Amino acid sequence: MGYRVVVVGATGNVGREMLNILAEREFPCDEIAAAASSRSTGDELEYGDTGRMIKVKNLEHFDFTGWDIALFAAGSEPTKIHAPRAAAAGCVVIDNSSLYRMDPDVPLIVPEVNPEAIDGYKAKNIIANPNCSTAQMVVALKPLHDAAKIKRVVVSTYQSTSGSGKAGMDELFEQSRAIFVGDPVEPKKYTKQIAFNVIPHIDSFLDDGFTKEEWKMVVETKKILDPKIKVVATCVRVPVFVGHSEAINIEFEDEISAEQAQDILREAPGVMLVDKREDGGYVTPIECVGDGATYVSRVREDPTVDNGLALWCVADNLRKGAALNAVQIAELLGRRHLKKG
Repeated sequence: MGYRVVVVGATGNVGREMLNILAEREFPCDEIAAAASSRSTGDELEYGDTGRMIKVKNLEHFDFTGWDIALFAAGSEPTKIHAPRAAAAGCVVIDNSSLYRMDPDVPLIVPEVNPEAIDGYKAKNIIANPNCSTAQMVVALKPLHDAAKIKRVVVSTYQSTSGSGKAGMDELFEQSRAIFVGDPVEPKKYTKQIAFNVIPHIDSFLDDGFTKEEWKMVVETKKILDPKIKVVATCVRVPVFVGHSEAINIEFEDEISAEQAQDILREAPGVMLVDKREDGGYVTPIECVGDGATYVSRVREDPTVDNGLALWCVADNLRKGAALNAVQIAELLGRRHLKKG
């Protein structure tokens, strides 16, 4: 006996990936539905590679009564309206937007890191999926924190245009083509040219000079991993279609060598260590596309602080950073709370 699952925002990049991953991982669905805005109503989406087509339903009129799980990939505004409606109907919401992440009554979950926190979902019948850049980082940090206790993290991100949705990816493609043929380049989605450039600005600016994306990485890491960890982030948009990368410097309370860290990461859930100190002995974004692992490379000791390490971390942001993590939460919810059959 399986679950009745609806993917909300199913026509977007993350929503489509959710459908792919549900099928790929053979999530036990007795019934699967796709819901989106009225402009997509009636469109057909393929359920993974199964050949099965699902007709998109109008979210405005979708009745969540009798549905077990709703995977939301619709953005904050539609989620604000429809997630409480779904939760009130008894359907557990797993939300990919930023809307509920810092709500104290909503668990913020990365299954490899804080699975026990899901037990608090009944307060609102909503579970939050973290920011894509946070998700991959805490998967890499968790086993190291357990071993030597992290005091401080300094992270610089190199985030792909898919983090901005289809519009961001289209802008990178169109600008790159325009440059090659000598046409003028005009930024639309981004504040500056993204093709052959990097932009140190993701989301809106806050009063302290940090961006909201950087703030998310700080507060979400504290909520998921440990409120005592100090985090500072610089988030940069780069001309890559899919895959976020991070250069992470970590300061520990206890001594830990690069070799010890490599041994720990080699066995850590969700982590794939690829760390050969030779040309090409590391992972880049293009190599992680379509994979669910968080790749870690270039683990080395940081001589500028006591008990310091530096490492490189790469993941497919549409999968581990969003869709895969949401499906893993659904699997965890099934194991711990919604057992069927």
